[in-house]
Amino acid sequence: MLHRLDRETSGLMMFAKSERVKVKIQSAWEQTVVERKYFAVVEGLVSRDSGMISTYLTESKALKVYVTAREEGKIAHTRFRVLKRSKKNDVTLLELELETGRKNQIRAHMEYIGHPIVGDKKYGSTRSLIGRVALHAGVLSFVHPVTGERHDFSTPIPRRFTELFE
Repeated sequence: MLHRLDRETSGLMMFAKSERVKVKIQSAWEQTVVERKYFAVVEGLVSRDSGMISTYLTESKALKVYVTAREEGKIAHTRFRVLKRSKKNDVTLLELELETGRKNQIRAHMEYIGHPIVGDKKYGSTRSLIGRVALHAGVLSFVHPVTGERHDFSTPIPRRFTELFE
């Protein structure tokens, strides 16, 4: 396995067929992986149609990642775009694109802007509408470190997410 997904996050995972390729990808992750998009259902109606969240993140002794002052953390950038809003369920479906890959970056950023991911109690959610954290790794594109060929993978947004907007 080349990277991790949180236990309750669904979607794409990347594995290497050889140790040599695994080491190459992991040592040059930011240059190898050219696109990562996630989909999340968040609490509340996000007012802006799109934007960028840029903060510094650090981890507490209790292993929770949170926004902090510059001196203490590492920079994290998450781009977001609203796909759907549901006034009935008071939720928003977001497409999230990572420009950095910090641990729990999306979860911490959604809590920071006041729209925690549905079902994510650790990061401020008070609602469990689908029985798990509503976060899905939907797009993963990378350049193979040996062949130089670009590979693009995607998987659809889970039906349990989209049902909230019907």
